[in-house]
Amino acid sequence: MKRHRPVRAVLVALLVAAIASACAEGTDGGGTDQGRRAEPAAGRPGAAAAPPPAAARAERLKRQQAARVAAAKKWGLAEVPLVPPAPPAEKPRITTREGFEVEGGDALPPVFTTVPTKERIVFLTIDDGAEKDPELLRMMTELGIPYSAFISDYVVSDDYGYFKDMQARGVTLSNHTLNHRYLPGLSKADQRREICGEQDKIEKYFGKRPTLFRPPFGNYNGDTLRIAGSCGIEAVPLWAAEAFPDHMEWREPDRDLHPGDIVLTHFRGREEWKGSMTDMVRSVMKTITGKGYAVARLEDYV
Repeated sequence: MKRHRPVRAVLVALLVAAIASACAEGTDGGGTDQGRRAEPAAGRPGAAAAPPPAAARAERLKRQQAARVAAAKKWGLAEVPLVPPAPPAEKPRITTREGFEVEGGDALPPVFTTVPTKERIVFLTIDDGAEKDPELLRMMTELGIPYSAFISDYVVSDDYGYFKDMQARGVTLSNHTLNHRYLPGLSKADQRREICGEQDKIEKYFGKRPTLFRPPFGNYNGDTLRIAGSCGIEAVPLWAAEAFPDHMEWREPDRDLHPGDIVLTHFRGREEWKGSMTDMVRSVMKTITGKGYAVARLEDYV
């Protein structure tokens, strides 16, 4: 048996050489291109190199800005909305505005009208939910303008689907009580039903329990804040300015915007306003953009 081993070794060597030769021919000229497909694209003559990350990002931003310009023209805005800066890595510490305190306030959700920031940004918030204008959803989505909704069940319950669509577009739905009643005039039990009951409704129909609460008319007392805190509320944003289709109203005596101001408006239409919700957006954005501010997302800061 030992005398046959060299012959077998030679046969094996010849077979390996034949296979290697066939593979080499298969990757050359008239053979298969499997080997060429495995070759990195950058190494082939004439192949386009992948753009560097910075160039790709610049191109993406250019396309986004072009889309914003087109959307602003489509919706009749006076100017293209400014782009807000990236949100902070850590949210700022929010405290109750001076003059808005109640007894025991240190342990209660803070009440404020402006978010502490040096950036030239403001926050747009919309209350109630009576007007369900599909044009508003399309307009805000195409313009890329963030906003927050504070809803009351008595006016949204006839069309939860509208607000589910809004939520799917990235809008946070927050608490504005069940029936929009004057809370300081209610008993503790009734306040609990209004505030915590709306927490339950929003969780049931929209899947998430709110952490932000706005009392109707901006009125509250110590019981309001204690009850709100007990059922999951962490902060109570009020507002520094209010927007209408034909004018602005201001809390501050200088009648101006300031970094971090919260702007209030409502889900209302022509039956109650001198214009539609899209008219309101055009009006408020003319003020915001004209004063050099961008609209940022409230929940990124609070």
